[in-house]
Amino acid sequence: MEYYLRSSFVALGLLILQTTFVPFLSIQGYVPDLLLIWVVYFAIRRGQLEATVAGFSAGLLQDLVTTQFLGLAAFSKTIAGFAAGYFYNENNTEQTLSSYRFVLVVLLCSVLHNVIYFAIFLQGGEGSLVTGLLESTVATSIYTVALGVLPMFAFARKHGFASLS
Repeated sequence: MEYYLRSSFVALGLLILQTTFVPFLSIQGYVPDLLLIWVVYFAIRRGQLEATVAGFSAGLLQDLVTTQFLGLAAFSKTIAGFAAGYFYNENNTEQTLSSYRFVLVVLLCSVLHNVIYFAIFLQGGEGSLVTGLLESTVATSIYTVALGVLPMFAFARKHGFASLS
């Protein structure tokens, strides 16, 4: 129970950072998704079912705070948490979190999340849907992965993994 309470506070803190500080890191309107990185971490740590629930909860909180399109972030983060849960392996958790595999899972889940999110969000907008979807997905995913490297290095250092393979 203590783990879930602590995880809830971490998610809440990341949500506050995502909505207040991260917009200042915007590059041409694109921002990294800290909550998605947390959902992937949670999936590798706890498994598919818990990551799916965590993705839904984090997305719903994000939807309630940003009030852009209620349910869209919850839906896309639920799918991303479900997909990230496939990379859960109880025996290799530390190795996965401290290696390039974590970054690859963040990349895969970020692309999946962003394709779902922007395919729905950009409906009815001006310009080509495919061009906007591709541009938004690639830019946001690259930025999210760039920030996803930081927890990987921190985890490798904390647990004393000398090589990141």
